[in-house]
Amino acid sequence: MRGVVNLKQAILQAWKERWSDYQWAINIKKNCPKGASWDYLNLAEALLEQAMIGPSPNPLILSYLKHSCPLCHLQRDEFFHLILKENSSWTNVEQALLKLSENLNAVANQTLKEDLEECVSLVKSIPQILSLQSDPPVHTLFPSVHAFIMLEGTMNLTGETQPLVEQLMMIKRMQHIPAPLFVLEIWKACFTGLIESPEGNEELKWTAFTFLKIPQVLLRLKKYPQGEKTQDFMEDMNVAFEYLLNLTPLLDKADQRCNCDCLSLLLQECNKLGLLSEANTASLTAKRSEDREHAPRLRTAENANIQPNPGLILRAEPTVTNILKTVDADHSKSPEGLLGVLGHMLSGKSLDLLLAAAAATGKLKSFARKFIKLNEFPKHISGEGSKSASVRALLFDISFLMLCHVVQTYGSEVILSDPSPSSETPFFETWLQTCMPEEGKTLNPDHPCFRPESGKVESLVALLNSSSEMKLVQMKWHEICLSTPAAILEVLNAWENGVLSVEAVQKITDNIKGKVCSMAICAVAWLVAHVRMLGLDEREKPQTMIRQLMTPMSGENTLQFYHERVVIMSSILEHMCADVFQQTGLSLRPAVEGQEPIPYRDLLPARQPIRQSLQTQFREVLEKGWVDSHAFHLFENLLHMGGVFWFTNNLVKELLKETRKEWASRVVELLYSIFCLDTQQITLTLLGHILPRLLTDPAHWHSLADPPGRALAKLSVWCALSSCSSHHKGQASARQRKRQREDIEDYTSLFPLDDTQPSKLMRLLSSNEDETVMLSSPGDRSMSSSLSASQLITWSNLFLLISSLLGSKTAGPHTQFVQSFIEECVECSEQGSRGSILQFMPFTMISELVKLQALAKPKTVLSITDLSLPLGRRMAAKAIASL
Repeated sequence: MRGVVNLKQAILQAWKERWSDYQWAINIKKNCPKGASWDYLNLAEALLEQAMIGPSPNPLILSYLKHSCPLCHLQRDEFFHLILKENSSWTNVEQALLKLSENLNAVANQTLKEDLEECVSLVKSIPQILSLQSDPPVHTLFPSVHAFIMLEGTMNLTGETQPLVEQLMMIKRMQHIPAPLFVLEIWKACFTGLIESPEGNEELKWTAFTFLKIPQVLLRLKKYPQGEKTQDFMEDMNVAFEYLLNLTPLLDKADQRCNCDCLSLLLQECNKLGLLSEANTASLTAKRSEDREHAPRLRTAENANIQPNPGLILRAEPTVTNILKTVDADHSKSPEGLLGVLGHMLSGKSLDLLLAAAAATGKLKSFARKFIKLNEFPKHISGEGSKSASVRALLFDISFLMLCHVVQTYGSEVILSDPSPSSETPFFETWLQTCMPEEGKTLNPDHPCFRPESGKVESLVALLNSSSEMKLVQMKWHEICLSTPAAILEVLNAWENGVLSVEAVQKITDNIKGKVCSMAICAVAWLVAHVRMLGLDEREKPQTMIRQLMTPMSGENTLQFYHERVVIMSSILEHMCADVFQQTGLSLRPAVEGQEPIPYRDLLPARQPIRQSLQTQFREVLEKGWVDSHAFHLFENLLHMGGVFWFTNNLVKELLKETRKEWASRVVELLYSIFCLDTQQITLTLLGHILPRLLTDPAHWHSLADPPGRALAKLSVWCALSSCSSHHKGQASARQRKRQREDIEDYTSLFPLDDTQPSKLMRLLSSNEDETVMLSSPGDRSMSSSLSASQLITWSNLFLLISSLLGSKTAGPHTQFVQSFIEECVECSEQGSRGSILQFMPFTMISELVKLQALAKPKTVLSITDLSLPLGRRMAAKAIASL
């Protein structure tokens, strides 16, 4: 045979000569052209095609599938994808099997019947055979890109675009990913995230991420300085979309989920931004339209009238700009107009659409600042009538609700401003920091912030307990909100001591939630903090008060937009109370089938050790081939609970278990993306604690043998480069800052600088005692200047350790690890990654490194020496001369 051209002839010859499956395997392997890569996808397709010719499947040809996969080094992931992730092909096979099974009893010839039964069994077992092969079941070609996009879309919609671009470019360089496949992987991750996201806010976030943020990311990638000569970026985009068009099941599922033609909308956005030419846009759109004619029906009677989220998000983006302008105008004379705008924002899912669009386009912080300003506006009271008092109460309440909702959806960092000594801290910021319950934040119910002036508390209790309706005129809502917790404590004490009946308490809670929902939120915020401090038998009455405050009023004596405000209030209260109620297994409201009450909350299995949860989740991710949104949230919970060292150490142990090269490589790519949950702290732990322990204890050296040792070296270099790069300077996302866990940013506690340490560090960072040098070459100085003291000390200590290991003359897996580590550093620096941790290597190490055979090359020497310095050039010349 001469390769793929003669494939069908080979199959026909095998059938005519009745080759056994073993003979097939030997002949195929023997005739496989050396040095060439077969089109294995065609081999699988050709076998299936030939087997299906005739009235029934051909069992002999189907049996060749069994041996063609492992012995011909078939890319089983592509084969798997072809016959299974391709619905129409596999459906045809299943239908043929069904017909065959139905007619089996009618076959009189027993031998033929047994052959047919074997054939059915074999075809049915194809998915299982493929999933149990020794190679990983690869579903995505570049899991780091896929998982990193999943992480950003799930947890960091508000993050700045440029750091995301730089991180993606670093992954592209380190993994040598061709531009079209790189872009394809980004889109695949976006569509996967869109399909898997829970309904509601999470789905809107993913929609905004896919249709607004990622096109902007790609626009910056287009402008990004490319180190290598590549074809035009627009052509790369076109090729990526051509590939994407082949993933029909993925696109069909996305279309069904969103109830629209997702790809065509994306193509239009990319065309608007100059990422695709008009001709390519038209051609791709036409191809997708043709494919959709054969897709499952998208519209049903139920969803025919529902407007698709992608279209709504795209329309919401310009609306955000208009609203920002409107809120900026002077409304002191006639605030009624502004109230109309805010009321419109509250209707339906308008607020969540606008917030998602603002978050994806970097406008959310500005949005939040405007509403902080608006919340301050009602403080200023002059002579007012009942109408203006109502408007003022509503402006305060709506802005308060919106700000609480933003905090719970996107994190408090979006709200909080840098402290200014000249200006007073706004009320909402003060309340947020001291009174609002958040995940991972513990409040003290006896804190002075909950104890305002006693006179104000007494008057508020009297007001709430009176039968007359609460008056709005001259009401100072900021003070009322601050007094509400103390008032609730008085009421609770009176109820527990028998002074108040349950009916009297109900009347008070009705008064609290009847006008402004903000009062109910302030009341529940304190009750949640209070309940946390109580035993199980003491929680009944405060939890009853929480339920009373959450139940909407049924009467008509409420302010404007009451229904819309209550919907947001209920969501806010539910998030606040989730942890407290879950502690006792109680629910705030009946569970809706198929819908999580609060997405991604309470993910850890009950009564399971967290180490077991970590191992189980990681093995699931490894089998699947990528990290989905649910898994990222679970990993974040485990990181929060176990701490950085525990989390990193146990995942590194999972990597060191892998003795198969392909699986070890897969683990590296997945761990790298999981470590992006907190790159800085995890890298400091990995390089500052875990590697030194493995390298210094001979009992651990066996675990550093290849392939897991080389894989760990690769992971360490990738993490080091990511944490060193300029885009991490001074940056920590909301998810990292809100976590309460051991902080290791102050590394002096871990590496105490005694009298000898500074001089050792200075000798490392300078050429000799007389000649002080810069830490890096001119091209890398931006990287060095962005490093924290903890990073400098960590890298420097690691290289001091490596230097001592090389000088000890003891060879073993630990020295093999050092070699792999340096090789990966050189490889990444050749890919044009900004900066290199090799700059922290002592000059004296060069002569030791070139004694390792694999590193004894001029190319290696030139990569690891700083040729911009006189001493660097001398050391390079000396090392090369000794080769």
